[in-house]
Amino acid sequence: MMHMKKVKYLVVALALGVLASCDEGRYETKISSHGENESHNEGMDCMICHGSGGDGEGWFSVAGTVYDSLLIETYPNTTVKLFTGPAGTGELKYTIEGDSRGNFYTTKKVKFGNGLYPAIEGGTGTRYMSTPITVGNCASCHGNTTSRLWTK
Repeated sequence: MMHMKKVKYLVVALALGVLASCDEGRYETKISSHGENESHNEGMDCMICHGSGGDGEGWFSVAGTVYDSLLIETYPNTTVKLFTGPAGTGELKYTIEGDSRGNFYTTKKVKFGNGLYPAIEGGTGTRYMSTPITVGNCASCHGNTTSRLWTK
């Protein structure tokens, strides 16, 4: 009887260990910044690895890749801003710097509420998204059902 208890506890401990390993990166802080070059997989859906069940370090709340106006090369060191109103109106809620590879991401909690309006600042101007977003997985639309994110 004692042997069965030990086996049960071992099975439970192993199961919890497996669950913990899937959840392992959830609480790691990862935030992109200008000049940084440690990101990877430009143009891919970041949330596949950096989200629930993924094996990437940190679970991103907002992430994507910005391209140049030809939609070919990534655009380094952009800034993504999230406003409560369209075209940069309302309150600026969040600012996320893009890195030298064109990627931007954050594991900080973002409260989307009824929606936030993104703006992408490049070297010569700002582009505004006219519709609000309620999730931060930019690649869920951009590069799939709509064109890539870009700036100039």
